[in-house]
Formats: sequence, structure tokens, C-alpha cells
Amino acid sequence: MTHVRKSLIALIAALGWASAVPGARASAVDDLLKHYTELGAANFSAEAGEAFFDRAVIDAKTGEPRKCTLCHTTDLRRTGKHATTGKVIEPLAPSANPKRLTDARDIEKWLARNCKWTLGRECTPQEMGDVLVMIRGR
Repeated sequence: MTHVRKSLIALIAALGWASAVPGARASAVDDLLKHYTELGAANFSAEAGEAFFDRAVIDAKTGEPRKCTLCHTTDLRRTGKHATTGKVIEPLAPSANPKRLTDARDIEKWLARNCKWTLGRECTPQEMGDVLVMIRGR
């Protein structure tokens, strides 16, 4: 095989891999939305996700209000900071952080942890779907 042909094959393979990355992000979210639909959720809405994301809930232990935007800010393209630990939180918006929403397992882990911290309970499939649709659009 000639050097030029090997280089062309390598380039085609690299382009194919690179073009799969955005599809991976859409696929992880789409797979989760399908799963949430199977659990009874429907008609996911970015507007509902935004309202949920900025809704304050009073923490039962501390009496302090908690909401998603407390740590993640209202602009998901910006870096946030955990309200308790001060740990830096990379932007949630895929437009600012291409690593976001690429792995369904990571997304579900993130949702489980943050729903429990913020709400004191697990999020419903509808809430999770609405939030994912909202974040994906950012």
C-alpha cells in the first residue's frame, strides 16, 4: 500500500470518527429521552426544563433555598461553582463544553446526584427529560 493511500485511509477514518462525536451527544440524550418516555414521560419541553432548573426548593435540613442555577448559574455556557464545597463546575452547555451530554451513564449519575442534593429526592422521568432537552439546546 502506498504512503499516499495509507494517509488517505487514515484521514477518512479520522473524519469518520470526528463526525461521530456530535452524533454521540445526540444519541445519549435521545436514548435517555426514549427511556424516560417508556417510563411514562411525554412531550419534553425546554421551557419546562428551564423553569425547573431555576425553581427554588427549601432544603429540609438547613432551611436554605436550593436550585440548579445556584451552582450552575443561569448561563449554562459559564463555569459554575458548587454552593457548599466551592468546587468549580465546568459549563453544562454542550456549545461551551463538548464533553457534556455524551455518555448516558454519566448523565444519569449526574442527574441522580444533583436531584437528590437539590430537591432531596430523585427527579421524575419528565423532569429529567425536560432538563436534558433544555441543556441540549444551549
